[in-house]
Amino acid sequence: MTQSPLDRARLYQDELAAIRQDIHAHPELGLQEHRTSDLVARKLEEWGIEVHRNVGQTGVVGVLRNGNGQASVGLRADMDALPILEATGLPYASQTPGLMHACGHDGHTTMLLGAAKYLAETRNFNGTVNFIFQPAEEGLGGALEMLKDGLFARFPCDAVFGLHNYPGLPIGRFATSPGARFAGGAFFDITITGKGSHGARPQEGIDPVIVACHLGTALQSIVSRNISAQDTAVLSITRIQSGDAYNVIPQHAVLAGTVRTMKSEVMATIEQNMKRLAASIATGFGAEAIVDFRILFAPTVNDEQQALAYADAAASVAGEENLRRDAPPAMASEDFGFMMQAVPGAHVLLGNGGSAAVHNHQYDFNDEAIPYGVALYAAITEKKLPKPTLD
Repeated sequence: MTQSPLDRARLYQDELAAIRQDIHAHPELGLQEHRTSDLVARKLEEWGIEVHRNVGQTGVVGVLRNGNGQASVGLRADMDALPILEATGLPYASQTPGLMHACGHDGHTTMLLGAAKYLAETRNFNGTVNFIFQPAEEGLGGALEMLKDGLFARFPCDAVFGLHNYPGLPIGRFATSPGARFAGGAFFDITITGKGSHGARPQEGIDPVIVACHLGTALQSIVSRNISAQDTAVLSITRIQSGDAYNVIPQHAVLAGTVRTMKSEVMATIEQNMKRLAASIATGFGAEAIVDFRILFAPTVNDEQQALAYADAAASVAGEENLRRDAPPAMASEDFGFMMQAVPGAHVLLGNGGSAAVHNHQYDFNDEAIPYGVALYAAITEKKLPKPTLD
């Protein structure tokens, strides 16, 4: 009887858990993943897979071919950590103070390595698999770095697939849907320049703090008054900075925050209106405002055909009863969206059990989830690149 991808992946559990915990203990920020990418490359080479280093600076791509099939798929995982001080107390906790794998990218990298090992051993596919280990997912543009480095020109893919762990979803469960899965994201800084003066003589200055207060309120009208109620958008001011003394009206004030939308055109509308409001309100007070609006993430939108295939692959791994095919989208962002703008693809959430939330100092990826991610990557590959049947 043929062994299922999940059963075979479970045979790798101890080896892969050790790899995951080693990566967890040595976190690296985006575009600094030198140790991690070297570990990935060495493991791929050990399993007989063609390795390409330094794709998009610190990214790695492994290429595995089998048979004479011309079709190809890309399997993607992210590798970077976060600037968070870990508080788990685990034996394999971060050895680098202030850095932590608090989003499970150590687990994602390990699951893709496990899939590479599985596919290199079983060769139950016909075509080419590109294992894409992406740097700098956490807002530093790693997907765009790989794309600028010719990712899909150098490693053509007919479809590309990714996943992310999800705390609160039980181990062995999957969730996905066609269409938008994650929001596009932008960061903004609005620098307001007034005229400093003594706090007792405001008439001699132009108060940037007052401008910031009025602008902060006005910005909240963009979503409610410039965006259709049928569209989803969030604008959050997360930082206001100005001044150093009780009795000094400062020269500058800065508003900063984030915008999340499910459509690129909605993001463009918010940027346009933010710049209009900032300029006009500042001018009304005699000040000046400069907006730095940076789009960091494209919306992550599942191609309908690829989402169906990926969901079917998940059902083949865990059973239809453990798959949600109509999962609602999330306002968080995932820069895999840039890759799926270039090549049709799909993204799935995978259960991480009762862990703390991602980006939390007590978060930990659950090693019991590893075989499910390995099996999912393997199953979608075998589904998209089937071996020819014998007559």
